[in-house]
Amino acid sequence: MRLSPPPSKSSMPASAKRERRKDARPGELLDAALDLFVEKGFAATRAEEVALRAGVSKGTLFLYFATKEDLFKAVVRSNISSHYPAWHEALQTFTGSTADMLRQCIQGWWASVGSTKASGISKLMLTEGTQFPDLCEFYRQEVSEPGNLLIQGILQRGVDRGEFGPIDMKYGIYAVLAPMLFIVLWKHSFEKTLSGGDRLVPEDYLAAQVETLLHGLCRPEARTVKKPAALRTGTVPIKSNP
Repeated sequence: MRLSPPPSKSSMPASAKRERRKDARPGELLDAALDLFVEKGFAATRAEEVALRAGVSKGTLFLYFATKEDLFKAVVRSNISSHYPAWHEALQTFTGSTADMLRQCIQGWWASVGSTKASGISKLMLTEGTQFPDLCEFYRQEVSEPGNLLIQGILQRGVDRGEFGPIDMKYGIYAVLAPMLFIVLWKHSFEKTLSGGDRLVPEDYLAAQVETLLHGLCRPEARTVKKPAALRTGTVPIKSNP
């Protein structure tokens, strides 16, 4: 049976063209908004600019998104939050070591978010979050909390299986997040100003950070577990002479 070739755009009915164009608009608006939010920040981006870059009228933009805040939330959900179900499923079915699981987690984050323009949203929240507390709370619930739980699940798996030593989960999570946040800030702040040997290779940087997390800086025979009072109180205890 021969299949007829699809009709050319010129032969499509006008109604079909309009419907296709209508379906494309939300995605185009989100792409335009992401570009501008990352380039200019949330406060400096105007709805008119988003509409212009997407090739639609301001009125059309507000047919889909009632406010600029709603547009921002849609950008976050489309580019970041939408990855969590797949990430959770991948980790639930993972059968390798927890060390390999952590490596895969960081690599997957970089491939899906870190290496894309969407990583600039994290920098935006760090620099503008205090100006927009409602958006900051939205980002915490939509991105930060699920991400923290994902990392905590990996660390807890390692502890439960005897692969990782005891760890303060609260700060263990931030130990994993720190290199991810750094590479985002570097990518969107310093990368374009550096050249040659000063430039980082993000994949190599993240791999090195993961190995440092997994193995630590000390040689096995030199490792000790200490919690000096100075680290908890901010003061250095002074011993008197006998």
